[in-house]
Amino acid sequence: MTPIQTSKSVILTLSLSKGKNPRISLPKPLLLALLCLCSTLAPAQPQQDLVRRVDDHYNHLRTLRAHYSEHYTGMGLDRTESGTLTLKKPGLMRWSYDKPTGKVFVLDGKFAWFYTPGDAQVSRTSAKQLDDLRSPLRFLLGHTQLAKELDQITTAPEGANFRIAGVPKGMAQRVRQLTLVVTQAGIIQSMKIEETDGSTTDFTFTGIEENAPVNPADFLFTPPPGVSIVDGQSPI
Repeated sequence: MTPIQTSKSVILTLSLSKGKNPRISLPKPLLLALLCLCSTLAPAQPQQDLVRRVDDHYNHLRTLRAHYSEHYTGMGLDRTESGTLTLKKPGLMRWSYDKPTGKVFVLDGKFAWFYTPGDAQVSRTSAKQLDDLRSPLRFLLGHTQLAKELDQITTAPEGANFRIAGVPKGMAQRVRQLTLVVTQAGIIQSMKIEETDGSTTDFTFTGIEENAPVNPADFLFTPPPGVSIVDGQSPI
C-alpha cells in the first residue's frame, strides 16, 4: 500500500493479485482518524491478556502467605518495615509485622483493626469504609477483576516482568497511582502506591506460598486489656 498525498485528500494505491492498481481517494481527516484508531487498538489485546492472567491466577487461589518488606517515604518520614502477609477468601487479611515486633493490621471481613504494641488505643474501621493503602490486595482473594478495580489502566514491560498501573476506584482523592509488578504468569511481585500528597509506599513480596493452610484465628483481633477502641481511619 503506497500513499500519495494531496492537499485535500490521500490517495491509496492497492496492489491486487491481477496486477491492477486501483486508486482509492480518502479525505485526509478520515485517514488520520483510521490510523489513530488502529494505533489505539493495537496494544489493547496484550494489555487485556496480561490483566486477565492476573485475574485468573488469583481467582483460583483459596489462601496466600508471603513475606513482605514495606518502605514508606513522606510526611518527613523514611521508614522500612517487614513481616508476613496472610490472605484468605473471601476478603480476609492479616499483616503481622516482625519489624516493629507485634504491630498488626487485620481485616476480619467486617472491620479492619490496626494496633501497635504499647499504644493505648486500637483503630477500628468498617471494612466497607476502608481506604487503607493495604486494602487493594484484599480484592485478590475475592473475585478479582482488575479492570473493574482500577481506572486508567496501563501496562508495560518491567525487566523480565510486567508493570500494571492504575487508580483504585474510590481512592482517587488519596491515591494518584497504584503499580503492580507481575510475572509472565500473573503473580504479583511488588506493589507501589503513590499518594496525592507525594508520599509513596512500596511493598515487595517474597517466599510466596499459595493455598497453604492458615489458622482461622489469624483473622480475629481482640484488643489487649485496657486498650480502648477508636473508630476511624487506620494510621500510616
